[in-house]
Amino acid sequence: MTSINLCICGEAGQGLVTIGQLLAKCLVRAGYHIVVTQSYQSRIRGGHNAFFIRVGASPITAPVGPIDLLVPLNEESIEIHRGEMAADGWIFRDADYGMDGDRNLPVPYASFGGGIYVNIAAFAVTGCLLGLDTSLMEGMVREAFGKKGDAASEKNLSVLARTVEWAKNLDIDFKGLPAPASPSRRMMVNGNEAIALGAVAAGVRCGFFYPMTPATSIILTLIKHAREAGIVMEQAEDEIAAVNMAIGASFCGARSMVATSGGGYALMTEGVSLAAMTETPLVIAIAQRPGPATGLPTRTEQGDLEFVLHGGHGEFPRAVFAPGDVTACFALTVKAFDVAEASQGPVFILTDQFLADSYRAVEPFTWPEATGNPAERDREISPEDYQRYALTDDGVSPRAFPGQSGALVVADSDEHTEAGHITEDLRLRPRMVRKRLRKMARIREAVVPPVFSGDASPELLFVCWGSTMGAVEEAVETLRREGRRAAMLHFSQVWPLRPGDFMDTLESAEKVVAVEGNATSQFARLIRRETGFAITRHVNRYDGLPITPGFILDGIARMGKGV
Repeated sequence: MTSINLCICGEAGQGLVTIGQLLAKCLVRAGYHIVVTQSYQSRIRGGHNAFFIRVGASPITAPVGPIDLLVPLNEESIEIHRGEMAADGWIFRDADYGMDGDRNLPVPYASFGGGIYVNIAAFAVTGCLLGLDTSLMEGMVREAFGKKGDAASEKNLSVLARTVEWAKNLDIDFKGLPAPASPSRRMMVNGNEAIALGAVAAGVRCGFFYPMTPATSIILTLIKHAREAGIVMEQAEDEIAAVNMAIGASFCGARSMVATSGGGYALMTEGVSLAAMTETPLVIAIAQRPGPATGLPTRTEQGDLEFVLHGGHGEFPRAVFAPGDVTACFALTVKAFDVAEASQGPVFILTDQFLADSYRAVEPFTWPEATGNPAERDREISPEDYQRYALTDDGVSPRAFPGQSGALVVADSDEHTEAGHITEDLRLRPRMVRKRLRKMARIREAVVPPVFSGDASPELLFVCWGSTMGAVEEAVETLRREGRRAAMLHFSQVWPLRPGDFMDTLESAEKVVAVEGNATSQFARLIRRETGFAITRHVNRYDGLPITPGFILDGIARMGKGV
């Protein structure tokens, strides 16, 4: 097998995430590559949850469909996932569960400790069948339970030892993974954690939030590192307060961010417009989930692109990044802060539940050099003739901070003069609008171009953005192995678009297919609006599940022989 797809599942509160994280960390430390997909319902206890780990000895980039190994923590989970099993897949079930048919292994969890220790026993059985070293699993148990005291740690180690001894004697035709060729030391990080670490690397000093799935773990990661990184974190009474606190902190010179989802951003849009009018840098991370309204609060979708592009009244420049993997989550967050400072306005990081919760094995991030404040580097501020909104050639004005210089710092949410005072001078108004819009040139200069991979002048070109990248990559490779000329064009910045970066690629392809996690092909519509190029073939998913290579290939098959 080139990879194994395993699923640990049960009710919320049974500890399946504990098993999943222990197992995933062991696999990464053993040198394997992973793609984790978490599926959970919007409740604290009960309801069906699943923790999928796709693991391979060589790089993998996307989740897959068929399950090779199912580890159910309750009987209901067997019936839920039985139809998803691969033909040669195995189910490791509790011996107390009744089940007919072959390829199911009854595990006597009760004899290993039962109760709350079923998790460790399931971890041990699964780890043994995957070929993990016992000492590696022991070390992981000590790391996870040592903080609870020696007694808890020793009890869990005892359960692990008894289970491993039993599992060593199993004789089943489960084909494990080959040893990784050249294991290297890597981190296990999910998308939200990478965004938070990117913010720390960019010098964030303040974070404001109101909890909203699936963005909350960005903030929780920042809170975890707040003391050592010198970050002030504040949970506001609502999203309106959070965005305005962030604007206030940024106005005073502290790099600031907020993190939310679509419903929270709906409340923040007036604040976004305020940041634009006051020309205040602001980074907003939006982890998408299916809507409208509350929708499916714990599932995934790419349905908020047009909302983020247009949210906030009035006309003003913005940039929107959409990372395709965990490493890009880190790098593009650093870039988002720099672009926000350079353009003195709002910048967005658009992700989704799948990427937010998906753990990957990644090389250590490259920490950027301190960038400082681009606005301050570009212009020296003279207190005597300081004008916060001076009309400049590039639209970027000098920026002083209250109490940090001899200049009088004035700001107003109304239209204002160059000095910052409210005005209704209708001759000045058009000049101020054009001044603000001129900042788009600076944003455009820093655009991240789309990435092309595959065959030149392909028969079939897939256009995608954000988290669909990995699934499209693997679908393209499958088609190429079948003898078709296929390629991918992936956008990790979806606004602004620079047609010169990609129009030749679009026009050289025989057929172009847009792959998006929404129902209306929002990005394809944006490309048509900006370039006139119409993409007429689409693979769309909007059932709350992540796009997989198999889903894309099935979509192509349904289009018929013309594709």
